[in-house]
Amino acid sequence: MYDVDPSLINFIIFVLAIFVGYFVVWSVTPALHTPLMSVTNAISGIIIVGSLTLLCLENNFNNSKESSFDLSLVLGYMATVLASVNIFGGFVVTQRMLSMYKKKKNK
Repeated sequence: MYDVDPSLINFIIFVLAIFVGYFVVWSVTPALHTPLMSVTNAISGIIIVGSLTLLCLENNFNNSKESSFDLSLVLGYMATVLASVNIFGGFVVTQRMLSMYKKKKNK
């Protein structure tokens, strides 16, 4: 059989996910935007749990005194920060959308 590099397969899946995500997000009607943001918040929460777990595991395995640059730590930190921003923005958008449906108080 053919011997294919796994990184090439991962790259192809990544590119396909970009195209699918683009077309899914831009074809969503405005009425479904709030539930979509809620699902995005849940996915970002899972990303944060995973990235923090990996960062903690990486620090426990590498307790050596020598200082070295580790790309996985930098990418884990960036994933945590970006997912946190996504969660915060999602909650702000969801709160604003839900406030549109509250009854206005008569003054």
